Amino acid sequence: MDRPFVVCHMFASLDGKIDGDFFAAPEAKPALEEYGKLRGFYGCQATLYGTTTMAGGYSDGFAPAQPECGGLPREDWTAEHDTDNYIVSVDPKGVLGWKSGYIEKKGRPRAHVIEVLTPQTSPAYLSYLRKNGVSYLFAGEEALDCGQVLRKLKSRFSISRLMIAGGGTVNWSFLREGLIDELSLVVAPVADGSTTAVSIFEQADFLPAGKPAAFSLKAADRIAGDGLWLRYTR
Repeated sequence: MDRPFVVCHMFASLDGKIDGDFFAAPEAKPALEEYGKLRGFYGCQATLYGTTTMAGGYSDGFAPAQPECGGLPREDWTAEHDTDNYIVSVDPKGVLGWKSGYIEKKGRPRAHVIEVLTPQTSPAYLSYLRKNGVSYLFAGEEALDCGQVLRKLKSRFSISRLMIAGGGTVNWSFLREGLIDELSLVVAPVADGSTTAVSIFEQADFLPAGKPAAFSLKAADRIAGDGLWLRYTR
């Protein structure tokens, strides 16, 4: 293939929520720990997150206002880096803040950051990314071109296996284009009941509606604490 193998690996409540109070429930803890361990099952070189997920726990919040600048074309740029492990940040308008081109999370290998942008991004933000050693690539015009993202990740960074881990909008964006090869779903034995928490897949208002996506069950395993690990293929 001219793109990586893509697995969407998610942790969810019984009612399909991927954030909210259920994360803190003691009954969810064993399944959550299993979810973290299972990240290594697929041997992915990169993990992709949406803007909201990145801002909530990976980036340095949002970028400060940048002075006007010109001269930088809206072209892909690769920063020097010393690892072949990556975190891919979908950031169409260029708003996330960075102090470094690397992310180091406890229990995970050091990862180089790749920002995925569209031409809505300002030249000042591109200068900001270069100053902080963050690689970036462009995909799409006003909306993200998911297929182009995957092709560039393989051709420019030799990424052959990619994990998508939310949020709901970015998950659905790839699914509606038929670009998720496997869904790995760890389910905690806890219901959330929230009407505002994000679901595994969510349709963005600014994108055309996609057709329902059907899956075939590949495997179902009981895990610690009465949780389930479900694996589906399209």
